[in-house]
Amino acid sequence: MAHVSIPMYWRTIPQRYKMIGQKCKKCGSVNFPPKGVCKYCNESSDFEDIGLSGKGTVHTFVMIGAGGAPPEFVEQEKAGGSYPVAIVELEEGPKVIGQIADADPKQVGIGMKVSTELRKVYNEEGVIRYGFKFVPD
Repeated sequence: MAHVSIPMYWRTIPQRYKMIGQKCKKCGSVNFPPKGVCKYCNESSDFEDIGLSGKGTVHTFVMIGAGGAPPEFVEQEKAGGSYPVAIVELEEGPKVIGQIADADPKQVGIGMKVSTELRKVYNEEGVIRYGFKFVPD
């Protein structure tokens, strides 16, 4: 995860705090996070906002730990050890990356049903950064 300045963080709060996607009016695909141009048809910038359920299925995952964590997550790694991060395919179609929380890492697997929750992600520059994490259904 790259450094996100405080002004950039504040500008992206709507997409970080709410699961709001953009449905392309040309091809019907749902983009999340929001884009300037549809990443599926690569032709349209005409979107309709759509609330996403936050429910999905683990498409693939990896365990982060032992020096593999980005600097923002070192504190978490020290406190709890390795943790799973997954690509989750949402019911509406987009695939998103997020940490799996409240699950035994040995129980995380492809096909696992999850839903999103707003959680503290990390603390940087004295600002607590919130975003979504996935929890088992």
